[in-house]
Amino acid sequence: MITALNTFAGLSVDNIAKAKEFYVDTLALELVDDTMGLQLKLPGGAELFIYEKPDHEPASYTALNFVVEDINEAIDHLAGHHGIVFERYENLPAEQDDRGVLRGKAANAGPDIAWFKDPAGNTIAVIEA
Repeated sequence: MITALNTFAGLSVDNIAKAKEFYVDTLALELVDDTMGLQLKLPGGAELFIYEKPDHEPASYTALNFVVEDINEAIDHLAGHHGIVFERYENLPAEQDDRGVLRGKAANAGPDIAWFKDPAGNTIAVIEA
């Protein structure tokens, strides 16, 4: 086993300036450093490093999850204040409602969750605790 001093997640984007605006201004994450990319502090103390990659391809999975107390309030804020559009998917364990939320709790199919994308096409989710 390795003895790690710290851990952090990383994510690529195609435009670091757009990513900075989105992650810092829209999602209100704390920017720790932007010398070689964006070093962001996440709620709960973890960190995320975002770097620009010329041949970036969006992650084919949910790259970042925000656990929230009230998913409706989070969606109202993100959609209403920032114009974020929530994704719709086929073949989920239950239907998404008109807000784009998979109401997993009511369907006995996991948490209530909704997905949106960052400017580089990476998928992010809000999940109700």
